[in-house]
Amino acid sequence: MTEHVEWSEPEAAAAPVSTPVTPADAADAARLVAFGLQPRLQPARDQEYTELLRRYREDPPFARLADAVATGLGLVVLEVSPRAGMAVTAAEDSVFAVRMGDYARRTSADAADRFLHGLAHLAVAAMAFPRPEDLADDGYIGRVTVNGVDAFVRQACRRLEERADEQGENTDPATDAPALEAAWRIWVRRSATGATKDARRLAGSTTGIVGKATAFLTESGFLQRTGDDNGGTYRTTARYQLQVRDMAGSAALAELLELGVVPVTDGTATLLPAEQTDDLELVADAGLPFHS
Repeated sequence: MTEHVEWSEPEAAAAPVSTPVTPADAADAARLVAFGLQPRLQPARDQEYTELLRRYREDPPFARLADAVATGLGLVVLEVSPRAGMAVTAAEDSVFAVRMGDYARRTSADAADRFLHGLAHLAVAAMAFPRPEDLADDGYIGRVTVNGVDAFVRQACRRLEERADEQGENTDPATDAPALEAAWRIWVRRSATGATKDARRLAGSTTGIVGKATAFLTESGFLQRTGDDNGGTYRTTARYQLQVRDMAGSAALAELLELGVVPVTDGTATLLPAEQTDDLELVADAGLPFHS
């Protein structure tokens, strides 16, 4: 006698019960993103901020909700942690995006000035984190000075001029030339200080442009001012490290670092020794940055 066994379809796995999002959850997620848009606010100094960060790390649905709020506002979440808070950067089409043209026009409408402002920001990033391992180390703190950044750019300009001479291309750059190839001519022709009668540096001088860049980065929570020596001394924050990591693949930054003007051997970064030439306009007492 043959025994027939009836097979039945396996029972469908019970669908996970999802907790509905409440208006209070949405408000908390938006509140966390709002904290992230206050880059100078340190989580350790705000109990509500600290609690929302903890909830983000421990409550995945809440984390996804906060990420969605940020995405809807055109923001990219770089990191959420006690050290950096909710670190966000604006996507290109975000209402929060600060465009270099808009930034530079606050001081000048001159196209060359806008070019120099962009180069100043690249130089600050390159001096703050001259090695890939500096960007990878969460505990790394870079230090820069205004005069040091200007001296760095002038030395880089010297390298670019030498390279152009070697290649027989020391003429006005073609339209498709690398950005720095076109930049060095503009920077070296500009006065380093151009101080006014009351000893204030001119906004259009190269140290004035670097000073504006570092002031903007400080206001944005990327740098912290630590003193007034050498035009102003600054240390980097966790947010700036994340920001530079995000831009580390840019061709302009890579080109600047490849010049080898900031070699690092024992953990400190300095300019290469200047050649004994009269035409190299390095800033006296540049106050080169030290790194810990």
